[in-house]
Amino acid sequence: MEKTYAGVDVALNEEGYLINLADWNKDIAQAIAEEEGIELTDKHWEVIDFLQEQVRNEIALTIRKVGKSGVVSIKEFYQLFPDGPLKKASRIAGIPKPVSCI
Repeated sequence: MEKTYAGVDVALNEEGYLINLADWNKDIAQAIAEEEGIELTDKHWEVIDFLQEQVRNEIALTIRKVGKSGVVSIKEFYQLFPDGPLKKASRIAGIPKPVSCI
């Protein structure tokens, strides 16, 4: 399916995740975050950068790994991205839904 974020048409899978990371930019992230009810701060961007780096290096993502990353604690991760932090953060970051997410 296709959706327009920040004036750009992007392809999404059936769960609403970007199919191609190359389509992602900060304006699109901002639009997806608004859809998720999240106002992005510098700390959010740090997490997003970390997640993208992990995916580029083909490292599987888990909430525990994010918590041990030194970027945020697990508690902070839940505060930044409530109700499913890894799913929401991944969607905003333009990366595929992690396998560890149900």
